[in-house]
Amino acid sequence: MRIALALVALPLLAADAQSAPDSLRAPTALREFRGVWVATVRNMDWPSRPGLPTADQQLELLAILDRAAALRMNAIVFQVRTEADALYESKYEPWSRYLTGEQGKPPDPLWDPLEFAVTEAHKRGLELHAWFNPYRAAFRREEPTAASHVSRSRPSLVVPYAQYLWMDPSKPEVRQLMQRAVLDVVRRYDIDAVHIDDYFYPYPELSAGKKIEFPDATAYAAYRRGGGQLDRAHWRRQNVDALIRVFYTAVKAEKAWVKVGISPFGIWRPGVPATTEAGIDQYDELFADARKWLREGTLDYVAPQLYWPVQPPEQSYPVLLAWWSEQNVMGRHLWPGLALYKLPITGPRRMRADDIVQEIQLTRDTPGATGHIHFNATVLMRNIDGIADRLAASYAEPALVPASPWLDRMPPGRPIAAVARDSATGADRFVVRFAPQEGAKAMIGWWVLQSRVNGTWRTTILPGVERRYILKDDEADADLVSVIAVDRSGNAGVAALVRPR
Repeated sequence: MRIALALVALPLLAADAQSAPDSLRAPTALREFRGVWVATVRNMDWPSRPGLPTADQQLELLAILDRAAALRMNAIVFQVRTEADALYESKYEPWSRYLTGEQGKPPDPLWDPLEFAVTEAHKRGLELHAWFNPYRAAFRREEPTAASHVSRSRPSLVVPYAQYLWMDPSKPEVRQLMQRAVLDVVRRYDIDAVHIDDYFYPYPELSAGKKIEFPDATAYAAYRRGGGQLDRAHWRRQNVDALIRVFYTAVKAEKAWVKVGISPFGIWRPGVPATTEAGIDQYDELFADARKWLREGTLDYVAPQLYWPVQPPEQSYPVLLAWWSEQNVMGRHLWPGLALYKLPITGPRRMRADDIVQEIQLTRDTPGATGHIHFNATVLMRNIDGIADRLAASYAEPALVPASPWLDRMPPGRPIAAVARDSATGADRFVVRFAPQEGAKAMIGWWVLQSRVNGTWRTTILPGVERRYILKDDEADADLVSVIAVDRSGNAGVAALVRPR
């Protein structure tokens, strides 16, 4: 039996909602990006080993998504291209060896991990950021590659470097291959962002105590013969700049709401800022000028890998975070990477859960920094040093992903909302039902549902695919319910308010 006690929608138009008395206005929902990297290269986070049966792979991935959702996180950064391969069904690049044990071999039974991850993440209110490595062609050059792999289909684009095979960033065809792979994913999958990691030109490797030079002398000589005037370092940076510029423009032309994120090494240059004395020179060794991209706005978020504690000063988390914030003149998102992977190690590089929690608070206190990303998922799943427990306390209040107003400033309209008692729930509870207005064009990413109990508002953030919410026991005496639609760019609309009768 269903007993309908209608809740009457308060007649508040958009203008009225802004001028409503405080007693009728729910507090603004918290905004904070809370992400975790899920690395697939070398089976770091997922799947636990190559060649697992499909059902086991799915269960492992669901466990990661469930943990993130339970901790009130709101994003997964999922690695889908590790070495010019694919952890999704691609007509351009071979299936990843880390999925099946053999590059080019499809899963059996066949499934598409990215499609599965997007669907399941969205069910849990999590954004899904598809993570691409732009240049690495093989993590181990001695490992066999598929016939369709770039090292065999386009060998002129690939060079050996130390243990790796690397696609030469100076080749326009390499940029085209990266763009093709990314746009294929943007078109076919309902992802929320594309993400590039810190591997541009490779990190310097040594042989017999000497730095191995990246083998692009022939390409650089051809550039000079063609009239190029840049020195080799500036030429390399120009090559990477060209990728970032073309990549950003192409993604926006396809789907403007899909964010573009880059996760560079956390130190731009040694000596910048002044106390930073040690570390890789991102600018002159990786040939990546992330400061330039941030200042030009050719990204939507930057996630510098600030994998150091508060002390010592030569590699200090708050000092480096403040510097990155100062460079953010375009007001893009600044979501630093935090080093969960250092919790299980020993020695002077080890960090503790206390360090991570302290850095989250420091980030919250830093103007312009509105979230963070944890590396990596395995440490979170194992709850090393109690980090999952500590994060549960730090994330006690649910949070929306910060809005990206430079992508879209038009908020969704006020939704339709109603509440009724429903005996089908098993306890004759109030059920809130909600939906976009008929004809609404905004794509709903989340719903913010807030209930007022004894003058105190309680906030729940629901996935955009949801259309109902059962009030919990501690909300049974709610005298007012607010429902707000939030679009894929993070814009929050006007509240629909309903009152029990």
